[in-house]
Amino acid sequence: MDRNLAVFFSIQILKRLSECWAAFPMMLTGFYDSSKNSTSISQMPGRGKKRVRESEGDTHKIAAKKHKIAHPSHPDVTVTGVVLACGEGDVGQLGLGPDVMEKSRPALVNIDGQKIVSAVAGGMHTICLTNKGEVYTFGCNDEGALGRDTSEEGSETLPAKVEFPGRGIQMSAGDSHSAVLTDDGKVFAWGNFRDANGKIGLTAAGIQVKPIEMLPGETVIKIASGGDHLLCLTEKGEIYSCGCAEQGQLGRVAECFSVRGGRKGLDYILKPAIIRCLRHKSKKRVLFDDVFAGQYMSYGREKDTGSIYAWGLNNYYQLGTNDLVNRFVPSYVQAMSEDIKVAMVDAGQHHAVCLDTAGKVYTVGRGEYGRLGHGDSTEEKRVPTVLDLPPCKQVAAGQAVSYAVTNSGEIYAWGMGTSQQLGSGEDEDITTPQLMTGKQLQTRKVIAVSGGGQHTVLLATDTPS
Repeated sequence: MDRNLAVFFSIQILKRLSECWAAFPMMLTGFYDSSKNSTSISQMPGRGKKRVRESEGDTHKIAAKKHKIAHPSHPDVTVTGVVLACGEGDVGQLGLGPDVMEKSRPALVNIDGQKIVSAVAGGMHTICLTNKGEVYTFGCNDEGALGRDTSEEGSETLPAKVEFPGRGIQMSAGDSHSAVLTDDGKVFAWGNFRDANGKIGLTAAGIQVKPIEMLPGETVIKIASGGDHLLCLTEKGEIYSCGCAEQGQLGRVAECFSVRGGRKGLDYILKPAIIRCLRHKSKKRVLFDDVFAGQYMSYGREKDTGSIYAWGLNNYYQLGTNDLVNRFVPSYVQAMSEDIKVAMVDAGQHHAVCLDTAGKVYTVGRGEYGRLGHGDSTEEKRVPTVLDLPPCKQVAAGQAVSYAVTNSGEIYAWGMGTSQQLGSGEDEDITTPQLMTGKQLQTRKVIAVSGGGQHTVLLATDTPS
């Protein structure tokens, strides 16, 4: 009897040891807790993730910290203003309703009572960003550029909200497309790209009437739109491009594949891909800290040196390279790298406007209609040439117009006046920078300006009385 009892107890002890041994690995990794009402935090495998234990029934939650991006070009959400618009409004791009066909002076646009931090003009539409990260659009929606339903008559002529996941921090717009960058580095776009033969779609699937993510898996810190192409600058300093490639504006497509991707097909140009760029002289790979776009051109600023590389259409010297050769890959621009230190570039159809770090404004390219601001006798400028302006904080370009916003909040405009987007009250060309005035500007300072195909939008803030 004693022997049998001893065997029984030995078996029970072995079972208990076996149970303890099974629990031991869990105790080491923090998944086992002998006290059901304890509260503790232990690190789980995986970067940036924490295991949180709560006292209520030992509930487990996974919390991952959201990575927020930053770039000097992002609007300050603490500085809000009102949107003013002028120029042609025949398709609702002024946001003033179906009955307003044009405005020769800046007019106030009601964006549903929202506080606006950025306003961007596309070819025939406008997009606005609120301090809450929401996007409102108005204008032509024939190819989905508004990113929302406009089946109700006249609804495209008034601002309305676009639905997309996340919080927007920066926007861009082209002729028939729009894009928004969210605070976690995702890019959503909608609309359509076109080439010389017509529509090519936003993606290989065609026109996109609602926002879709363009570059999953990459963290983007800035976007820029040309007429029919989109550029995305990543946190790593790489630039991705997609859209029309005919003039070399993608910077990664050889001329033989530039028309709809050639034998490689549309997916080759519509799927975002990295632009490879080698540094001037040393031939090392270039990483960028900024990116800019014009109608058919693109510009990137090198991260380490501030040098400018340009690619795309160059039929009027608009790339600043002092020749008339189109570039299908990035080309070093000496005049924008050694002669001046560029803070930003914006470009129209055949010209570019540059701002240096000292606040000086330069123009280059085609001079017709006075878009360079150097007088009516100027046919072209082969390299960026300085204008006589007060210190400025921003420049912009439309198709054949140019703008500069001074440090004190004044705005100058010059170029083609036919569409009245210079805000002068007249339809005459202006060949040298002229101060924009009007009732809506009397008690306001301009924060930023954007030029579209035939209209202009301003972001302005009230001056203290």
